Amino acid sequence: MSQLCVIILTKDEERHLDRAISSVEGIAARIVVVDSGSTDSTLNIARVHGANVLMHPFVNQASQFNWALTQLADDLDWILRLDADEVITPELAREIRDHLRHLPTEVAGVELPRRMAFMGRPIRWGGVFPTHVIRLFRAGRGHCEQRWMDEHIIVNGGVARFQHELLDDNRHSLSRWTGKHNRYANREVVDMLLRSFGNNDARDETPANGAGAKRWIKENVYGRLPGGFRAFLYFLYRYVVRLGFLDGFEGTAFHVLQGFWYRYLVDLKLIETKRYMAEQDVPVETAIRDVLEVDLSSPEKHQSPPSQSSSAL
Repeated sequence: MSQLCVIILTKDEERHLDRAISSVEGIAARIVVVDSGSTDSTLNIARVHGANVLMHPFVNQASQFNWALTQLADDLDWILRLDADEVITPELAREIRDHLRHLPTEVAGVELPRRMAFMGRPIRWGGVFPTHVIRLFRAGRGHCEQRWMDEHIIVNGGVARFQHELLDDNRHSLSRWTGKHNRYANREVVDMLLRSFGNNDARDETPANGAGAKRWIKENVYGRLPGGFRAFLYFLYRYVVRLGFLDGFEGTAFHVLQGFWYRYLVDLKLIETKRYMAEQDVPVETAIRDVLEVDLSSPEKHQSPPSQSSSAL
């Protein structure tokens, strides 16, 4: 078995972390939990499982993950990024164990099919899942692109694809889910504003395969439609055209909240921030700080992607 390290970013994830770590214990040589200030039993759970625990202030997912890469030893072969509310299915764990070591050296990353569950039900209709994302990559040949939202792993080399699924199954309350997506909307608007106003921090790398194509459609087709109205069209596409209603009550809730409410919220926050810039005659960085409560001045955001693992874990 190749030396595989799993990196999990956490903050107050006691509801999920035991499940996430348990799903990879049979394939991981090392598990690293990078925490940004948990006040629950997250750290105790990580230590009971024998994970290496690191503490680091959080700026965004990309910076946190790239920082974690700089803390790894150079004896690792592969890195797996896993969110605390995700699990590697037993079928995927077997596929990783049986096939990872046989991949040719020109393959630098592996796409995994990621499916989301909502209120305990896997979402199978609506045309959005499974989404193929690079989560496995060779040590020293990948990093996370520096975006505030919708960040992807960029690899230096070819990409393979495994068959079995990674499941995102968040079991927090709807209050916490909507609060998280409210913060996600802020970060997505930050990326949109930085691109619109030519800020150097908006530099994009091109994700491999399907992720790059989806981003192009989102920015060049969806992004050119009228704000607000495009959210309604997107919901109709998912719920009616792509048969999202077939996922029952939970599917309806998911497509309304994630396919319409969230996208509409992003549009409203974009309008609100641009209006603030015009009325107050302030630059985009000031508007982002005052309206979206995101501070671009943090030095962490300028962190360069690591070219190679180093240090001790």
